[in-house]
Amino acid sequence: MSDVNHQEESFFSHLIELRDRLIRALTAIGVVFIPLAFYARELYAVLAAPLLATLPAGGQMIATDVVGVFLVPMKVALMVAFLIALPYVLYQVWAFVAPGLYVHEKKVAIPMVAASVVLFFIGMAFAYFAFFPMVFGFMAQFAPEGVAWMTDIEKYLSFVLTMFLAFGITFEVPIIVIVLVKLGLVSVEKLREWRSYVIVGAFVVAAVFTPPDVISQFMMAIPLWLLYELGIVLAAWTAKPVTAGASDYQPPSDAEMEQELDRAEAQSSSEPKP
Repeated sequence: MSDVNHQEESFFSHLIELRDRLIRALTAIGVVFIPLAFYARELYAVLAAPLLATLPAGGQMIATDVVGVFLVPMKVALMVAFLIALPYVLYQVWAFVAPGLYVHEKKVAIPMVAASVVLFFIGMAFAYFAFFPMVFGFMAQFAPEGVAWMTDIEKYLSFVLTMFLAFGITFEVPIIVIVLVKLGLVSVEKLREWRSYVIVGAFVVAAVFTPPDVISQFMMAIPLWLLYELGIVLAAWTAKPVTAGASDYQPPSDAEMEQELDRAEAQSSSEPKP
């Protein structure tokens, strides 16, 4: 009964700690969000700048919802607050998970998480500075004459968030490749053999998540393929694959065996005989 009670206490203590970590993370996001809320309009203007720069003369964005002009900028401010508070949020996650990890797992997890965050931000930056201007400029050139090209702010925000998420995950490919090799789930040689399939899959993924034009698909598929190649290079350089049935055990050398035998004989000779 004592073991059962101890397990229940441990379970509830973990739940309490998880609740406290979540409260701290949400509080941090809220603290950052409050001042940003006063600049929600300016933040949305920055987010919409790639589209506004390509709209024809007299073009503008519209709001078809009554409260959209208020909610959409607030959503943008909340998104920015989350990104700013993300290091602290990840710290809370790490503080909750770290006690259950081994030392070698902690050494691997810390740089992997840091690199994942950096690559995700790089993917978002690539979408904002390279993908959006190219795609919106392409769309503006193909707009029929006499058609007013105006976009609802809610739909634009949804499109932007989808692209941010898609490119952010795309730029995580090197980390995914390294983790797969480190866990022994796949070898570097096998990844090289899959290169042709990955290229086809990259264009399929790009066709699903990007607008139906060739430029958008190439701007996602080509980075995805190149990042896959980068992951292979980094995995071959840093990751140590674990083969099936392999272990860290190494047989002792002859000198170590002789030392152990001498120590055992000395110990047996020093023991009192019956």
